[in-house]
Amino acid sequence: AAAAGVGVSGVIQVGCDLTGSQWAVEAARDWPNVWAAVALHPNEAPRVHAAGGLTALESELGQIAELARRPEVRAVGETGMDFYRTEPSGRAAQEESFRAHIQIAKDAGKALVVHDREAHPDILRILDDEGAPDRVVMHCFSGDADFAREVTRRGYFCSFAGVVTFKNASGLRDALLAVPPELVLVETDAPFLTPVPHRGRPNASYLLPLTVRTVAEVRQWPLAETCDRLVANTESAFGAL
Repeated sequence: AAAAGVGVSGVIQVGCDLTGSQWAVEAARDWPNVWAAVALHPNEAPRVHAAGGLTALESELGQIAELARRPEVRAVGETGMDFYRTEPSGRAAQEESFRAHIQIAKDAGKALVVHDREAHPDILRILDDEGAPDRVVMHCFSGDADFAREVTRRGYFCSFAGVVTFKNASGLRDALLAVPPELVLVETDAPFLTPVPHRGRPNASYLLPLTVRTVAEVRQWPLAETCDRLVANTESAFGAL
């Protein structure tokens, strides 16, 4: 209700493990303005593998694949690589999971939402190896302008969260300027990455307009045009919402 009150008419609830993905689908089923994304987060896959081995990882990936075919699900993700929180010993399982999610997204005809933390070259290597789905969203884009040009050359969307409003994020704003207009998205990453001036509080969808206004200012787009463009881009990535 708070989000709708500021013009945010729908949300995508992201699952980061099997239980969360099942819950996201249930929420999307029960609430007409909610859609789901399902996956094992890059930091979750090594934990599953460490606890139960390859059989456990394959079992959970199989259940994610089943969920991905549900009509309430608009994306497979967050998946990808995270070299900030995952130790080198867990990266093989993380890469195996990422490759599996790429195939799941292609099989289900859904967008792929990519988590990329300190892993830019490996993300591109794996996507190039596997062949990316038709629609790829670089979630919480964290690269520089050169990386933005590299991913958008491949046709991937770049999604900007509240970090773009931070005073020390000039490099990220430069990256935003390098993204073609039709490939710009915004997101919350709630409850994290709360935009200024509410940094430090839990993030939520009703705060998204703060990020949208920053995008409009950086790109020097009229605000109404920015909103229309972002809605169109969101539907290009995830389907009509």
